Amino acid sequence: MPLYPLFADLAGREVLVVGGGEVALRKVEALLHAGARVRIHARELHPELALQVARGRLERLDGDFDPGWIETAWLVVVATDDARFNAGIAAEATVRRRLVNVVDDAALSSFQVPAVVERAPLQLAISSGGAAPMLARRLRERLETGLDPALGELAGLFAAHRELIRARLPDLGRRRRWFDAVIDGPVPALLRAGRVEDARRAFARQLDRADDIPHAGRASLVGSGPGDPGQLTMAALRAMNLADVLLVDAGVAPQVLALARKDAPRDTAPDDPRAAAACVRDHADAGRHVVWLRPGDGFRESPWNAVAAALADAPWPCEVLPGITTRP
Repeated sequence: MPLYPLFADLAGREVLVVGGGEVALRKVEALLHAGARVRIHARELHPELALQVARGRLERLDGDFDPGWIETAWLVVVATDDARFNAGIAAEATVRRRLVNVVDDAALSSFQVPAVVERAPLQLAISSGGAAPMLARRLRERLETGLDPALGELAGLFAAHRELIRARLPDLGRRRRWFDAVIDGPVPALLRAGRVEDARRAFARQLDRADDIPHAGRASLVGSGPGDPGQLTMAALRAMNLADVLLVDAGVAPQVLALARKDAPRDTAPDDPRAAAACVRDHADAGRHVVWLRPGDGFRESPWNAVAAALADAPWPCEVLPGITTRP
């Protein structure tokens, strides 16, 4: 069953942790890092947890477990080796409509804790839905080595100027093109080189010139291949993720469409090439990046290979991105 991805703001919010061993310690450390107010119940505490209680960073709940403790918690984390006790707490949390994670027991859990790659304030979370946590951790290791360490600083620049960016670029399409220009420009390279002040000045210059970002449409005619997401070209993936609007042929595989930008409107492409080309023209004339998806190498086959030619006189660019076919 697919899980709904969720990043929770726990700053100042109460979380109940049941268990006091090394596993509980790891969970508590992550919760404290997120700013949660952690209350912990356990018969014995790991020395580091006991130290955190002594320092006032945790509140310890003594005596027998009281289900009423769940009432004030936003989340419940259970990390004991008593399966029956764990099941009882999970049931109490469910009755009270509180999300609960029982460590290493996906069946009892209503939320899973993902493996996380952090480039603060940027976070990437990987989950196997509790089925294969070691696989999720292995993927995290690969991402840790492959992701640019400067991404966090770049995200911080965007966050610090968020309101100014929105004020300068109220049009979403132009704002997205400005973001692309910054990401593909000198700022990330300067951050990687440790030239933080130079990066900030370059960022400020690009923001000052935000009005120079053209309010112009474009069209990408994308062949989506045989329906295997792994056979999409990099150019096709990029276009799908930059789309302001998607025109989708009925034969496009759902697993391919799932990789497209989630908030881009999806319209069914007309069956007639001329009507579809007119639809593309309308969107692009309005300043949108319209991406039209067809299966296979859909825009180099008759009669659809005439679409690009019909749009050749447009004042905006129209690109054809071939798709992989299964034919020899």
